[in-house]
Amino acid sequence: MEETTSATPQAAPDRPVPDAEPTVAHTVEGKTARLSITGELTDTARRPLVRTVTDVLLAEHSLRRVELDLRGVTFMSSSGLAVLVQVQKLGVPRGIETVLVDPPPSVARPLQLTGLWHRFTIAEAGGERAAEQS
Repeated sequence: MEETTSATPQAAPDRPVPDAEPTVAHTVEGKTARLSITGELTDTARRPLVRTVTDVLLAEHSLRRVELDLRGVTFMSSSGLAVLVQVQKLGVPRGIETVLVDPPPSVARPLQLTGLWHRFTIAEAGGERAAEQS
Protein backbone atom coordinates (compact mmCIF):
# COMPACT_ATOMS: atom_id res chain seq x y z
CA MET A 1 0.00 0.00 0.00
CA GLU A 2 1.49 3.34 -1.03
CA GLU A 3 0.08 6.82 -1.38
CA THR A 4 1.74 9.94 -2.65
CA THR A 5 0.59 13.49 -2.13
CA SER A 6 2.36 16.27 -3.97
CA ALA A 7 2.13 20.00 -4.42
CA THR A 8 -0.24 21.22 -7.11
CA PRO A 9 0.85 24.85 -7.63
CA GLN A 10 3.18 25.41 -10.56
CA ALA A 11 6.02 27.95 -10.67
CA ALA A 12 8.49 29.21 -13.20
CA PRO A 13 11.29 26.65 -13.71
CA ASP A 14 13.88 28.92 -12.06
CA ARG A 15 11.77 29.78 -8.99
CA PRO A 16 10.46 27.33 -6.38
CA VAL A 17 6.85 27.46 -5.28
CA PRO A 18 6.72 29.09 -1.84
CA ASP A 19 5.00 27.05 0.84
CA ALA A 20 4.27 24.13 -1.49
CA GLU A 21 2.95 20.96 0.14
CA PRO A 22 5.67 18.40 0.65
CA THR A 23 5.41 14.98 -0.93
CA VAL A 24 4.39 12.25 1.52
CA ALA A 25 4.64 8.60 0.50
CA HIS A 26 4.05 5.64 2.79
CA THR A 27 4.31 1.89 3.03
CA VAL A 28 3.27 -0.51 5.75
CA GLU A 29 5.28 -3.63 6.54
CA GLY A 30 4.01 -5.71 9.43
CA LYS A 31 3.81 -3.51 12.53
CA THR A 32 5.78 -0.62 11.00
CA ALA A 33 4.55 2.25 8.85
CA ARG A 34 7.25 4.09 6.92
CA LEU A 35 6.53 7.60 5.70
CA SER A 36 8.92 9.43 3.39
CA ILE A 37 8.68 13.22 3.41
CA THR A 38 10.23 15.31 0.64
CA GLY A 39 10.21 19.10 0.54
CA GLU A 40 9.68 21.71 3.22
CA LEU A 41 8.23 20.92 6.63
CA THR A 42 6.12 24.04 7.24
CA ASP A 43 2.48 24.77 8.00
CA THR A 44 1.53 23.37 4.58
CA ALA A 45 2.93 19.99 5.65
CA ARG A 46 0.30 19.55 8.36
CA ARG A 47 -2.54 18.47 6.07
CA PRO A 48 -0.76 15.80 3.98
CA LEU A 49 1.31 14.42 6.85
CA VAL A 50 -1.44 14.27 9.48
CA ARG A 51 -3.93 12.92 6.93
CA THR A 52 -1.55 10.13 5.90
CA VAL A 53 -0.71 9.19 9.50
CA THR A 54 -4.39 9.24 10.49
CA ASP A 55 -5.37 7.06 7.52
CA VAL A 56 -2.62 4.55 8.37
CA LEU A 57 -3.58 4.46 12.05
CA LEU A 58 -7.22 3.83 11.17
CA ALA A 59 -6.40 1.11 8.64
CA GLU A 60 -3.63 -0.73 10.49
CA HIS A 61 -4.65 -1.76 14.00
CA SER A 62 -1.49 -3.74 14.75
CA LEU A 63 0.98 -0.87 14.22
CA ARG A 64 3.68 -0.41 16.85
CA ARG A 65 6.03 1.98 15.03
CA VAL A 66 5.81 4.94 12.64
CA GLU A 67 9.06 5.85 10.91
CA LEU A 68 9.36 9.30 9.36
CA ASP A 69 12.11 9.29 6.75
CA LEU A 70 13.21 12.91 6.73
CA ARG A 71 16.20 12.69 4.39
CA GLY A 72 14.31 14.66 1.74
CA VAL A 73 13.35 17.57 4.01
CA THR A 74 15.11 20.75 2.89
CA PHE A 75 13.70 23.22 5.45
CA MET A 76 11.67 23.12 8.67
CA SER A 77 9.86 26.02 10.33
CA SER A 78 8.34 26.20 13.81
CA SER A 79 5.10 24.99 12.23
CA GLY A 80 7.00 21.93 10.99
CA LEU A 81 8.16 21.28 14.56
CA ALA A 82 4.53 21.39 15.67
CA VAL A 83 3.55 18.93 12.92
CA LEU A 84 6.19 16.42 14.09
CA VAL A 85 4.96 16.69 17.67
CA GLN A 86 1.34 16.30 16.52
CA VAL A 87 2.24 13.15 14.56
CA GLN A 88 4.03 11.77 17.62
CA LYS A 89 1.00 12.50 19.83
CA LEU A 90 -1.34 10.69 17.42
CA GLY A 91 0.36 7.40 18.21
CA VAL A 92 0.69 7.80 21.99
CA PRO A 93 -2.76 6.42 22.95
CA ARG A 94 -1.97 3.15 21.14
CA GLY A 95 1.64 2.92 22.30
CA ILE A 96 3.02 3.59 18.82
CA GLU A 97 6.62 4.76 18.73
CA THR A 98 7.46 7.65 16.37
CA VAL A 99 10.96 7.37 14.91
CA LEU A 100 12.77 10.06 12.92
CA VAL A 101 14.97 8.46 10.26
CA ASP A 102 18.12 10.32 9.21
CA PRO A 103 16.93 13.82 10.06
CA PRO A 104 19.11 16.30 8.13
CA PRO A 105 20.58 19.34 9.93
CA SER A 106 17.59 21.41 8.73
CA VAL A 107 15.42 19.21 10.97
CA ALA A 108 17.82 18.08 13.70
CA ARG A 109 19.08 21.51 14.68
CA PRO A 110 15.66 23.13 15.37
CA LEU A 111 14.62 20.01 17.30
CA GLN A 112 17.79 20.21 19.40
CA LEU A 113 17.47 23.96 20.03
CA THR A 114 13.89 23.62 21.24
CA GLY A 115 14.49 20.51 23.35
CA LEU A 116 12.00 18.54 21.26
CA TRP A 117 14.83 16.23 20.12
CA HIS A 118 14.28 14.14 23.26
CA ARG A 119 10.66 13.31 22.34
CA PHE A 120 11.73 11.07 19.46
CA THR A 121 13.78 7.99 18.75
CA ILE A 122 16.35 8.82 16.07
CA ALA A 123 17.41 6.11 13.62
CA GLU A 124 19.65 5.73 10.61
CA ALA A 125 18.23 4.47 7.33
CA GLY A 126 18.36 0.69 7.36
CA GLY A 127 17.02 0.38 10.89
CA GLU A 128 20.09 1.20 13.00
CA ARG A 129 19.23 3.35 15.99
CA ALA A 130 21.43 6.40 16.09
CA ALA A 131 20.16 7.65 19.45
CA GLU A 132 17.55 6.38 21.84
CA GLN A 133 15.51 9.25 23.28
CA SER A 134 12.66 9.21 25.78
